[in-house]
Amino acid sequence: MFFRKFACTVARSHYCNTRHFRLAVGRELPISLTCTIITKTGIQNATRRNFYTCDLLCKRRKTGEEKKSDRIIEYSPKKKKGGAKLEGVVDIWRHISVQELADCLKRPLEDVQEVMLYVKGADNIEPQARLDDLKIIQEIVNKCGVKTRIVSAPEVEVEDLGDLGKHHDVSPRPPAPAELLKPRPPVVTVMGHVDHGKTTLLDSLRGAAVAAGEAGGITQHIGAFTVKLSNGEQVTFLDTPGHAAFSAMRARGAHVTDIIVLVVAAEDGVMAQTREVIQLALNENVPIIVAINKIDKPEADIDKTKRDLMQMGLVLEDQGGDIQAIPISALKGTNLELLTEAVSTQATIMGLKADPAGLIEGVVVESKTDPHRGKLSTAIVTRGTLRKGAVLVSGLAHAKVRGLFDHNGKPMTQAPPGTPVEILGWRELPLAGDVILEVETEKKAHSVLRWREHEAKHHKAEEAVDEIRKKEEEHLAKYRAERDARRLAGKFRMRYGPREKENIEHDDVPRVSIIIKGDVHGSVEALLDVFDTYTNNERCRLDVVHYGVGNVSEGDIELAKAFNAIVYGFSVPAPTNAPKEVTIRCYDVIYRLIDDLKKEISSKLPAVEVEEIVGEANVLQQFFINEGRKEVPVAGCRCVKGVLKKAHKFRLVRDDEVLYEGQLESMRHLKNEVDSIKKDVECGLRFKDTKVVPQAGDTIVCFTTRMEEQQTDWDPGF
Repeated sequence: MFFRKFACTVARSHYCNTRHFRLAVGRELPISLTCTIITKTGIQNATRRNFYTCDLLCKRRKTGEEKKSDRIIEYSPKKKKGGAKLEGVVDIWRHISVQELADCLKRPLEDVQEVMLYVKGADNIEPQARLDDLKIIQEIVNKCGVKTRIVSAPEVEVEDLGDLGKHHDVSPRPPAPAELLKPRPPVVTVMGHVDHGKTTLLDSLRGAAVAAGEAGGITQHIGAFTVKLSNGEQVTFLDTPGHAAFSAMRARGAHVTDIIVLVVAAEDGVMAQTREVIQLALNENVPIIVAINKIDKPEADIDKTKRDLMQMGLVLEDQGGDIQAIPISALKGTNLELLTEAVSTQATIMGLKADPAGLIEGVVVESKTDPHRGKLSTAIVTRGTLRKGAVLVSGLAHAKVRGLFDHNGKPMTQAPPGTPVEILGWRELPLAGDVILEVETEKKAHSVLRWREHEAKHHKAEEAVDEIRKKEEEHLAKYRAERDARRLAGKFRMRYGPREKENIEHDDVPRVSIIIKGDVHGSVEALLDVFDTYTNNERCRLDVVHYGVGNVSEGDIELAKAFNAIVYGFSVPAPTNAPKEVTIRCYDVIYRLIDDLKKEISSKLPAVEVEEIVGEANVLQQFFINEGRKEVPVAGCRCVKGVLKKAHKFRLVRDDEVLYEGQLESMRHLKNEVDSIKKDVECGLRFKDTKVVPQAGDTIVCFTTRMEEQQTDWDPGF
């Protein structure tokens, strides 16, 4: 038998405390508990195996009470959002109102107002007054015996607005009460025709030499800076370009200004841009002060200039009106004191004031991309005081202010109303002329941008509805025509091939593709406005592939390679490592850039055949000669103008109608065949086409043709 006799073994249950036992063949096992002897049959059916057990593997049976009881699950408490509330700590945020601060402190409003009386800088203690400076807020709370913790402003719940949810736009605040307004510097815009001395006047007022550094001697950017007058008052001046291409810049300058100083050269009088400025001032209802410049020149005529202004509707003080006209010489500084006094008087009469507290509001004057500092914008603050750390929204751009600079590039700590300031920290470049509004947090700024992007897409879709409907009608008309044609053809209908392309490529029309890069947004805008005046696309297409603000980048070069485009840079340096196959042309004067583009367009135009009249003859008599069996008509003529040459082309004209145009078969003088006939000499002319019969009184014109290059007739207006 395979199995040998077993010793007795133990049948173990799960209540047993023995840690380990082994069922083995051929040896006895120690037994610690009372056991049951296994029968011989059980031993024969046994197999060799090891058993391992422990307390962890032995599951205890549930009692009856445990089975009836409900299962209870205990969870650990959740962590409170925003951190634990600390004892003796008050949450504060920028632009908190006095009433909100009292609620956070859980103190009566009167107690907080009394504390504010002992804090320097906390002047306005009205309940709805906003506290802009966090240091002042911290000092108020500390005097109340509590510590502070700076947090973001609490969100204001708004109604659900469909797909946008909680996103909403931001708008300027309502006008401030009169008691909160404080005087501010006036914003004066210097405007006039090109080369009438606007920048030279500002140089004389602030003791600088900007005009000497202008490319071509003309201003091509809008500049904003503060000038301290001799009487101690500060005035914000805007210098606008006078060139015809920069009309949009002049319109922006007239929109944000308080006073317009109209500079008119005494030698030229009222010019085209002078009339434009007068119309802008009348439309914006802005007071005008006329500065008649260049009176030191011998050809200056002040009286004629005043008469020209009178014809434009400006009634000067000398003629019984209320518009001041001061004759000056910006180059020599003559009568500049009178001009500054007139500006100061006008500003005092207007009583210019603004609210220096609360969220700021302003207007973008110009924007640019600096290769070292990034995206910058020049703005004028119209309300509130701008400081570092403020979150701004302008159009579809936003910024967290990282730096403020004046017109000399010096850092500023704050910018009160009426101050021009250069803002550093824009995520996207704002457009010139857009309104700047401050919001409490970056989260709200993103919400405003999402709202505005949605509105812009919706507005664009509404504008495209008419065009979409028109294309749909054209498509349906074409489809119905093809369907009717297939029905008429029946079983003999044609098998149509692949569908034709809907975008027809104009390969036969020459094309000039360009990429525009400018130093500031206003310059790029002016160039695009000039390009809009080009309307001769049927002869040569002008495609603006890309435009932007900043230096020429590698992306621009790659784009120029793909589209075979010319890169034009305006007031930006040319890249040093540009490949030879890409054409990059940089200019500092706008009309030179336009002239180069006109030459490029003209070079793309195909040469045309130009006709040149060589001579002219009158038909005196008609007669026929025999040539074999045929009678051939011959015109007896006299040359009355120029020279008739046999090798050239001839045209037979009768009653202003051309009957024949082609070559001659024969030209004879008397009986001799000749090559040319001079003036007042008679001759006989025979055309190659024998069917053409000249008559007495007809005119024969001798002409030649040559190929001549075309010139574009594009007139940008300057």
